[in-house]
Amino acid sequence: MLSNTTSDGSFYSTLINFTDIQAIEAKIAPLSYHLPKSSVIEGLPDGILALIAPLVAYWTYSSFFHIIDEYKLAEKYRIHPSEEMLSRNRVSLPIVIRDVIFQHVIQSVMGYALYCIDPLPTTGYENFEMWQLRNKLPEWIPTTLIYLWYWYGQSLVRMFFAFLIIDSWQFHLHRIMHLNKALYKRFHSRHHQLYVPYAYGALFNDPVEGFLLDTLGTGIASLTTGMTPIECTILYTFSTMKTVDDHCGYSLPFDLFQLLFPNNSIYHDIHHQHFGVKYNFSQPFFTFWDTWFGTTYHGVDEYKTAQEKITLQKYRQFLQERKNKRRNAAIAKKMPEPVSSSSDEDEDIDEKKTN
Repeated sequence: MLSNTTSDGSFYSTLINFTDIQAIEAKIAPLSYHLPKSSVIEGLPDGILALIAPLVAYWTYSSFFHIIDEYKLAEKYRIHPSEEMLSRNRVSLPIVIRDVIFQHVIQSVMGYALYCIDPLPTTGYENFEMWQLRNKLPEWIPTTLIYLWYWYGQSLVRMFFAFLIIDSWQFHLHRIMHLNKALYKRFHSRHHQLYVPYAYGALFNDPVEGFLLDTLGTGIASLTTGMTPIECTILYTFSTMKTVDDHCGYSLPFDLFQLLFPNNSIYHDIHHQHFGVKYNFSQPFFTFWDTWFGTTYHGVDEYKTAQEKITLQKYRQFLQERKNKRRNAAIAKKMPEPVSSSSDEDEDIDEKKTN
């Protein structure tokens, strides 16, 4: 049953406490007790860190893209020309920032209320639980594997299922907001005032929708999966940055969010355009709900690469060709060129022909 492992200063020794391994493999069960767990940052409870970290991540990551916007540092990777953002969007930046701050206040108040009633995290029982696992599982399973599963594997599984819960919650609520015209007009149309999305506007929503879609959805995911405060910190921060990235307006190379997930800035940008407003409801991680419900926008399929992902260059080509077709159709009919709009009621000439 012995693991035959030693502490040698290697990478594994940073992941595994070999003193714990010996306790887990002992014939006598380790003591089990509950003591207050120390915080990752001394003096700052982990539960409070879970509230602060997403806010810092949102404004820091959004400011990164804002600086790129202002100084035009990555124009070749911008999805829409900067003048489109100024001319097409129906709400000013100060109002966007004001509304996002208000949503963050609501989010923080709700999070703090939950923090106050949550039991304080404890430690001291872990070796006993791993010892029980060791004695229940076959001997051919290495003790180090049990250790890695207990400390890291379970967290990864909880994180993955939290992603699925968030995606499921947001897809169905988002889709309902579009299918029901009253809900769309009262709540969700506010977010679609941003025809050309940008990072600061990622959480620009009606306060009620923002609470239901983001705050409540993520909270349900963390509670359902039984996450620890540190796992919540990672989930909230990662989800926040992913949402900002989806609205950033850029398709940057080596963007890990866009490389790891099929749902990316271009996929979500399609949803913000008048021709795609009734498609691509999935957010923020995966796209399987759109596939199952038949709400994936297929107008760009011919522009996709062999990896089934549309590149920035191909998406730009699609937008330009679409614009040219609309202009030519308007000239042929001797009528003014249609003005693009992000309204849910807008229809496109070519869409009528193809759908």
